[in-house]
Parts: sequence; C-alpha cells; structure tokens
Amino acid sequence: METTFKNTSIILPAINETFSFEQTVNVILRTCSRQDLCELIAVVCERTTEECLAAIERAKDRCRTEEIPFTVLWQKRPYAGGAYQDAIDICRGSHLVIMSTDLETDPYAVHELIEEEKKHPGDITTASRWLQGGSFSGYDRKKEILNFIFQHMFSLYYGVKMSDMTYGFRIFPTELMQRIAWEELRHPFFIETALKPVRLGVEMHEIPTKWAAREEGESQNTFLQTFAYLRPAVKIRFYRRERILKQGKGETEESEERGR
Repeated sequence: METTFKNTSIILPAINETFSFEQTVNVILRTCSRQDLCELIAVVCERTTEECLAAIERAKDRCRTEEIPFTVLWQKRPYAGGAYQDAIDICRGSHLVIMSTDLETDPYAVHELIEEEKKHPGDITTASRWLQGGSFSGYDRKKEILNFIFQHMFSLYYGVKMSDMTYGFRIFPTELMQRIAWEELRHPFFIETALKPVRLGVEMHEIPTKWAAREEGESQNTFLQTFAYLRPAVKIRFYRRERILKQGKGETEESEERGR
C-alpha cells in the first residue's frame, strides 16, 4: 500500500479528564507543526463528566483560535476500543494517532511519533516504555512484571522484535486502520492494533517514551483486565488475511493477490 504522509488526525477519548485533557491538547498544539495536524477528535460518551465536557469545550476554543479542526464525537460502540474505532471511521488525515488524555501517554512524544512516521509513512510507529530511554513512573509493580513477561511472550510468539505491543500510543496510516476489521471493544484493542498489522506484514518502528500514572480520575484498565490481552494474542496469530481485512468490494481479490 503506497502511502504519503500529509497530516495526522489525533484521537482523544475522554471520560473524567479535565486539566490533563487541556494540557494534552495545549502541548500538541505547542510542539507539533500546524501543517502536520489535520484535526483533533475528542471522543465522549454518556459517562463523560460535565467537568470533562467543559474542558473539552475550552480545548475546542483554543483549537479554533489556532485554526485546527476539532470534532466532538459521541461514541456509538461501547468501551475504550469502541471509542477509538468510532473515531477511526471518520479520520480525514493521511495518518492517525491513538493516545489517552490522562497524561499516561506523554503528549510531548506526539511530534516525535509524527517525525519518525514521516521516514516510513507506510509503516506504523509506536511508543515503547521498555526501550532504552523509556520508563514507568507510578506503575503497579505486579502489572509491570506481568507486562514485561507478556511483551517477551508476544514478540516471540509473533516472531517480531517489539518491546511494547500492548501500549496504546501509536501513529498509523489511516487507510490501513480503516481497512482492518477490528474486534476488540475493551482495552485488548490496543494489542489488536499491533498484532493485526503485524500479521499483514506491516513494519513496526518504536521510539522510547516515559509513562507516568494519571493524576486525576480513575484508570479504566484494571489488573485483571491485563489477562484479557492473552485471548486476542493467541487467536490472531492464526488469522488469514481475509479474516483481518474488511471484505468489501475489491478487498477479497487484493488480499488473495497479496497472499500468493
């Protein structure tokens, strides 16, 4: 798939973030080139608090001043994975970024993801907490140990050299993301966004990033949910191309041709 980097859509799901949402947007606007930003998409749901919605409106006003398109999308699919999938469907940039708005994904790293992606726009660039230069701060010790074990298991199982396959902080070609048939509606969606492209033969590039525990609100990703990543990791390994891609007009023939 021939891909040229033009600009990026940034997906920003929000439930109970206020100052962290505004800081995320402010840092992105301050550190990223205007021509690299196609749009920002805030994804909200019935659980999004009034305080969070107010913060989103303030961020929207800031984007209006900066002449950056800003969309507030009310999600239809449930849970975290569903929020991202709804936003992916409407992204207009040549590329898109998935991240959080609680500062557990460092907004200062967004421009680094973009710059790295420009070097190989047909591939995927992902942030890694395990690369040299990356780190965890305030991460549950049991989850950190389990995370380390899972990363090595998954990379060996898929035969790739990736240090962080579960972290939902990546930049992708939009066309690729819109062609994949996504299944996971909860947090395992993040590993699905790595494994399905890997199975399609898409190259993955990593940059180091620093993870810090959120300062407001409650995390939606519990310790027990960590084990939910195992199910998609096991089954996707055996998917055929036609199971991974949406089967619309022309998709079957193309996937069969590439699979020869």
